[in-house]
Amino acid sequence: MNRRTLLTGALASGVIPAATQANAQPKPDAAPSPTGPFETATVRRIAAALARTPYTAPDTKLPAAIDRVTYDQYGGIRFKSERALWAGQKRPFTAEFFPRAALYRARVDMFEVTDGQSHPVLYSPDNFDYDDPALRVPDPVGYAGLRLRTPINNPGVYDEVCVFLGASYFRAIGRNQLYGLSARGLAIATGNARGEEFPHFTAFWLETPALGVNAIVIHALLNSPSTTGAYRFTIRPGNATADATVFDVESVLYPRTDIAEPGIAPLTSMYLFDVKDTRRFDDWRPAVHDSDGLAISNGRGEQLWRPLSNPVDLQLSAFTDASPHGFGLLQRNRAFTAYQDLQVNYERRPSLWVEPIGDWGQGAVDLVEIPTPNETNDNVVAFWRPREKLSAHGEYAFTYRLHWGADRPNPVAGLARVTSTRAGAGEPPGTRVFVIDFKGDSVKNLPPDARTRVDFSSTAGNVATVFSFPNPETGGWRISFNMDPAGAKLVEMHCYLANDQGPLTETWIYRWTP
Repeated sequence: MNRRTLLTGALASGVIPAATQANAQPKPDAAPSPTGPFETATVRRIAAALARTPYTAPDTKLPAAIDRVTYDQYGGIRFKSERALWAGQKRPFTAEFFPRAALYRARVDMFEVTDGQSHPVLYSPDNFDYDDPALRVPDPVGYAGLRLRTPINNPGVYDEVCVFLGASYFRAIGRNQLYGLSARGLAIATGNARGEEFPHFTAFWLETPALGVNAIVIHALLNSPSTTGAYRFTIRPGNATADATVFDVESVLYPRTDIAEPGIAPLTSMYLFDVKDTRRFDDWRPAVHDSDGLAISNGRGEQLWRPLSNPVDLQLSAFTDASPHGFGLLQRNRAFTAYQDLQVNYERRPSLWVEPIGDWGQGAVDLVEIPTPNETNDNVVAFWRPREKLSAHGEYAFTYRLHWGADRPNPVAGLARVTSTRAGAGEPPGTRVFVIDFKGDSVKNLPPDARTRVDFSSTAGNVATVFSFPNPETGGWRISFNMDPAGAKLVEMHCYLANDQGPLTETWIYRWTP
């Protein structure tokens, strides 16, 4: 999907344990009404009942005036702040809504939940200002998505903190950040040559936020040909106390059909190039990306770092695991000089870390990297893929926490991390030189003659002239080596620095292709 058209607390009691087939709630004969009495399980009961009916595609018909609007025209339709939900009530949040138009054709129903009762949020064309008056149509076209505002950066100033818009996409920012990567409710068959299925959030229920509480709860109904789902988001924005914005996500899926390739907690980002890729791009900037690597804290306690790439051909990677501690797409380089772009400020894009709650069992963190010639398109997707399929007519719960911030939460103390990966032509011709920099307490004060070793492995090719030595410019450590693919078309490499007590750095993982 085009990223430019996507828009530039404890868990509640009674949560189903993560990654289990859940049968705690009986499935009613009929779905409850989306309006009227509302409780935590209401959307689950709606989703369960909907899964027993044939799939119906969302309404995408639009009046002619808004049937072909451009991105710029759509940006010229703005919700009036004085008409926002909870405006003037001195609550910690306000909610605004996006209109349907050519870029976002599907109707999304909106409801407010107050004192255990759900009421529709009514649509009116008068809720919007229009740069082009011709785009104001009297038809009750309805809403396409929503945004939340809250004082995230300055007291009393309601800044935009998150957006739900387009399929099951949503994005958020921490304090002093700009929008970058997105999350999704669910991915199905991502990277499959037969085509990907994009589930949609078709309705949202917004609980009226309590006065003086920096948290809000939003429920969402998901629907697609393969499944329905119920989602409960508890959102705690960043502030002066904690910079990161945190989502607690409770999801329950009700497959209509077997889902062989589900993607749980999917993340979507853009990677065009970095210092290791500049030979392919004629660009005045040294790097262009919203994320520069996939980080994994696996169930064995290993810390992995996989630099992202913009491959020539579609590239699929799977990191098999059991009970993962977390994974995420991170933007580690926070220096303006790494990007030199005063307009888009890639150094201010959030990292996004997924923290599973409960035991997710066996599966893999999948990474999909899609070729792209420019920075317009999101071309990187990462998600958890359970080892077993999601069976038709089952009920599956996954609970997790999303951290939108400058870094992952609670990195392993002392373990040095990869700060840059560089690559270039080697000698003799046909070989490649790799230079990896690490930084962290474990290597900060290592003397040059410290008893260390480079633990290196590769699936093909030959590696020679492996060196490791201090980097006095960064206060870290550098590893370099020469790799000869020896005719191989794919070489997977792993390396880390260690001493007699164990690893000193996280494990660098790299996939080389011609």
